[in-house]
Amino acid sequence: MRIITVNVNGIRAAARKGFFPWLEKQNADVICLQETKAQIHQLSQEEHFLRGYHCYFFDAEKKGYSGVALFCKEEPKRVIKGLGQGFTDMDAEGRYIQADFDHHSVASLYLPSGSAKEERQLVKYSFLERFDTHLKKLKKQRREFIICGDYNIVHKEIDIKNWKSNQKNSGCLPEERAWLDQLFGSRGFIDAFRVVNQEKAQYTWWSNRGQAWANNVGWRIDYQVCTPGLKSAISAAHIYKDERFSDHAPLIIDYEL
Repeated sequence: MRIITVNVNGIRAAARKGFFPWLEKQNADVICLQETKAQIHQLSQEEHFLRGYHCYFFDAEKKGYSGVALFCKEEPKRVIKGLGQGFTDMDAEGRYIQADFDHHSVASLYLPSGSAKEERQLVKYSFLERFDTHLKKLKKQRREFIICGDYNIVHKEIDIKNWKSNQKNSGCLPEERAWLDQLFGSRGFIDAFRVVNQEKAQYTWWSNRGQAWANNVGWRIDYQVCTPGLKSAISAAHIYKDERFSDHAPLIIDYEL
């Protein structure tokens, strides 16, 4: 099973940059998109839906903002849009969509950024606390989960080019990284990429400022987070950088299921 996750920073903009012709060649089973920045009535079947796939969108109420999507080769048994009770504010921003198959579920998550202002950082902390409770509930279910997306947090020094200079910046704050420590520690979830790839300078996002992309001054903030039962199934992981469709790069992971 091949899963691709990517923050497209606007699905219409990514489409103009050749995203869909590339996607058609990847033979992915599930594609998770974040920050679609469109509402479904603004999209066209020919340009923004993937041929041969079941396409599901969960849009933000605010136009041109946030939004997530799932493209599934196999039709899911069920699609859940939003996180439900306790997440009304986040569901209004279109941040979570989940597809349930026979024995596993795949979700696309766009975790809030706190870089805009202090108020949004507090929203981010609130989301992390609530989402932690949600993850505990998922682990009690008799199925495997792969929660893909833009988590807007780097985990360790290996995951960011400028470690020291970003210690006070959202996305690299100690409290945020501690949440990932717990997620991949006592919570028992798996950072699928690091199971098979321990190399340095493996980034998925680059600032548009300066020459960040050209100099590979990046952050690894996009993940495929899975339940422990899938750890042994992870066979390959790759960040695609040959073309640029967004300020994020596609993260491609293969599972032997």
